[in-house]
Parts: sequence; structure tokens; C-alpha cells
Amino acid sequence: MEQKNSTFKAFRVEEKDDRYIGSVKPMKFAPLNQGEILVKVHYSSLNYKDALSASGNRGVTRNYPHTPGIDAVGTVEKTNSESLKVGDQVIVTSYDLGMNTDGGFAAYIKVPSAWAVKLPQKMTMQEAMIYGTAGLTAGISILRLSQFIKPEDGPIVVSGATGGVGALSVAILSKLGYTVSAITGKETEADYLMSLGAKEVLLRNEIENFAQKPLLKPMFAGAIDTVGGVILENIIKSINPMGVVTCCGNVASPKLAMTVFPFILRGATLIGIDSQNYPMEHREKVWTLLANDWKPTQLHSSFSEISMEELPGKIKLMLEGKLKGRTIVKIIEE
Repeated sequence: MEQKNSTFKAFRVEEKDDRYIGSVKPMKFAPLNQGEILVKVHYSSLNYKDALSASGNRGVTRNYPHTPGIDAVGTVEKTNSESLKVGDQVIVTSYDLGMNTDGGFAAYIKVPSAWAVKLPQKMTMQEAMIYGTAGLTAGISILRLSQFIKPEDGPIVVSGATGGVGALSVAILSKLGYTVSAITGKETEADYLMSLGAKEVLLRNEIENFAQKPLLKPMFAGAIDTVGGVILENIIKSINPMGVVTCCGNVASPKLAMTVFPFILRGATLIGIDSQNYPMEHREKVWTLLANDWKPTQLHSSFSEISMEELPGKIKLMLEGKLKGRTIVKIIEE
């Protein structure tokens, strides 16, 4: 299939006088290499990693100009791969998309076909990006947690609960019958978290100010931590015997300053979650669950939709910690 135009629009981040400026620019198509596909992007979504890339974080993106966007969903326009055909609807998340490979904030992406998951039948493109990497990460976390902890075992605590991963974790866990305690630094968001299914809202400073002891009173059967640092330390110290904690983020801190006592005296388990390179066979399983039994009733109430031109303002708010839920980016008009 030939493109009608020789260029397409993309949100390009450029370095100018030690500042990083993002704006919508025309881009030229590049030829497909063996095993690659060209995807016409319908939606993308805004993640914290995108905000870092857009602000010049060299730990995320080494070279500029660059197109961020670690999530994309759309239709295969061209293919140089036997695994996918023209017209297939696909989700592309994680791997190197939007980091050092031009990402989903563009009308087209050129990626290895091995990065693409076919859009499940009971999931719309919009829903795929309401989930995005955040939903995939939440899904992986819940899948691992649920292998050990059942709803009747006790409450599950979720940190960073107003963020993308946290909010979706609260909603999905609630649907699956778990009793969820949500941790947030935003006291004004208690009603929002309760609407997602949380039974209890805990303020971040309460958890941060727990006593400085090697072990604390057992409070939770399991946990999904999205922030790291002191919050994760105190969650681990407060986990029930044989409890399980998953960890997927470090926005508070990448460091843990604690003893091994929760692990050797209570048998606690800490599971790291890596959605970036999650094996495809398991990735497909999680997307299928998100499209079916795990789809929360509140999915469509926990997002806002913006255009590519509105990205700079939303990126600023995300870096300031002022966004809640998911922000999806509509790339093409239907």
C-alpha cells in the first residue's frame, strides 16, 4: 500500500540552547528493513517515561531530535514480515519504542514485527491506549501477585494509586474481588480512588512516617508498589507472613535501606516487574485478560484524551506530578 503523502506528522523533541522543545513537525517515511512493519497510529498515550524523554533525560533517550511515545495502537500499513499482514490491528508497547526508536507520538511508526501484539477482539484501540504500558504493567503485576495471593488472604495495598499503573491496579484488583488499600499523596483524590474500587485510602506521609524498625505490624497480604523508596521499604516491613510484593517503579527512589528480616522471618517475597522486555507469550496472555475478565467497569472514567498539539502542557503537568489516571493521545481522525 503506497502512502498518499511523502511526509507524516510527528511530535519531535529538539535540543535548542540547552533546552528541549517539543512541537509537531513533518517527517519523511523510511524504507522497511527485513522483519519490520509500518503501523498507521490511531492512538498513543502519555507515560512518565515519555515525559522524561521529552525533557531531555539521556537515561531514557540518548540522541535528539527524537519522537517520544512508548505506546501505540493502529493498523499495519506495510509489512516486511510473514507474521503480520496489511490491515492487522496491533498494539506496540515497550521494548525500545519511544526511547531510542522513534515512538508513538506520530502518525506512523516503523518497528520490528516482534514488538507487535494483535489487538484482542474485545478491545477497542482507544481502550488499548487507556491501558497502554501502564495497563500492561498493572496486568503483569496482578498476574504475578494472584499466583500466590487470593482475595480471601487479606488486603492488597497499592502505592502511587492515582498514577496510571496504580489507578488501573486498584480498578482491576477490585473487580477480581480483592480488598484494596490505596496509597496517595493527594488527600483530595480519596473519592476518586474509592470510585475505582479502593476500600481504604492511606496518605503517603502516613506510610513514610512508620516507625524506623526492621519489622512492622503485619497489615497487608500483598502489595503492588509503583514508587520505590521508603514507601516500598515500609510496605515490605508491613507484609503478612508469606505475603507478596511486586515492584515496578522508582519515582520516589531506586534505593532500599532495610534488613532482610521480612524475607527470612516472615517469608515475604519481592517480585520485580519488567514490562519493557516481558516475553511475548506472557504479554499476549495479559492483553487477553485485560480485554476480557479483567476489564474494569471504570476503565472509561479514568482517562482524558488530548491531541498531539496539547502534549507540551500535559508533559509539564506530568513532571510536576499533577496528572491523574491516564492521558491518551488521539493521533488520527477516524
